[in-house]
Amino acid sequence: MEFLPSTEFRQCVERYNGNYKLQSFSCWDQFLCMAFAQLTYRESLRDIEACLRSAGSKLYHMGFRGRVSRNTLAHANSVRDWRIYADFAQALIATARQLYAGDSFGFDIDQSIYALDTTMIDLCLSLFPWASYQKQKRAVKLHTVLDLRGNIPSFVLITHGKISDLYLLDHLVFEAGAFYIMDRGYLDFRRLYKIDLASAFFVTRARRDFAFNRLYSLEVDKSTGVLSDQIITPSTYYSRRGYPEKLRRVHFLDADRDKRLVFLTNNFALPPLTVAQLYRSRWQIELFFKWIKQHLRIKAFYGTTANALKTQIWIAICVYLLVAIVKKRLDVKASLYKILQIVSVTIFEKTPLLQALSTIDSPDSDLVIPNQLNLFN
Repeated sequence: MEFLPSTEFRQCVERYNGNYKLQSFSCWDQFLCMAFAQLTYRESLRDIEACLRSAGSKLYHMGFRGRVSRNTLAHANSVRDWRIYADFAQALIATARQLYAGDSFGFDIDQSIYALDTTMIDLCLSLFPWASYQKQKRAVKLHTVLDLRGNIPSFVLITHGKISDLYLLDHLVFEAGAFYIMDRGYLDFRRLYKIDLASAFFVTRARRDFAFNRLYSLEVDKSTGVLSDQIITPSTYYSRRGYPEKLRRVHFLDADRDKRLVFLTNNFALPPLTVAQLYRSRWQIELFFKWIKQHLRIKAFYGTTANALKTQIWIAICVYLLVAIVKKRLDVKASLYKILQIVSVTIFEKTPLLQALSTIDSPDSDLVIPNQLNLFN
């Protein structure tokens, strides 16, 4: 917890009057309880209460000042503004992105590269009636923009399941010169044109029925898998009205999967093979979603209100960022998964964190093989 910026946390609490009229169990106590639940993968509020009370003599030194009670924690999750923890996550994002700014992601590109995607979190129909999705289902969506330098989520938006994925693009302030990688679910020419007007670049996939006018073709080396590199304009009325400028269309053959892919971009300078490789890097955000769902507590919730759900998700993101910050500041070569596992069993030990993590030998990757089959999904 010493790696957390306490000053920024207090500013977030004061911004929303989080500790107003509280005599015990402050927002910091709430955060510590929920972070403990994420780090040790607790199953319920009763589980959190039992485990923390069993270590009662150590809680004061961990920063707890209030008495841990499941009823108090449940009430705090329901009524204390979730934006406190959303803003605190933004402070951690700024710290983490600064730490990972010098990392390489395999491309000779100085600009930032972001991957955009959305994941669905299914909820119980009877417990979460407010989370509109389908008639017999309830769900929320986690819209995310992932900075590929360090796989740091730079922007997160939580909505109910009926909200379109395109909703994310309406809330972004695009960074000039940056690349935004997205799948064809985000293919909306009016919104893509906003990226172009912001002097940013996008790479996305074209739909099969995409109609266009070819202006001219560029030379390609077909041995690299690039079948064609064309400068085009949309041909239908609405697509042309939404995007009145030229586009670049790259046709690529993925020999490993024997699949043809067509990419659209507004960048005319990159080699066509680099465009294809940029889109392939979008898989990092899929692995990010898989990681947080497997190793953090965001598929089962300790409260049923919208405020409690958003509080839990934002604190889970804070924990992910905290582990990433620890990894970088201590220069630990191990994966985030291994760090999380060691912390989960040594969380109340007085052993220095660097000493506990120094026993890790193999710097395994956090990523998994995307085509590998899973016994349990």
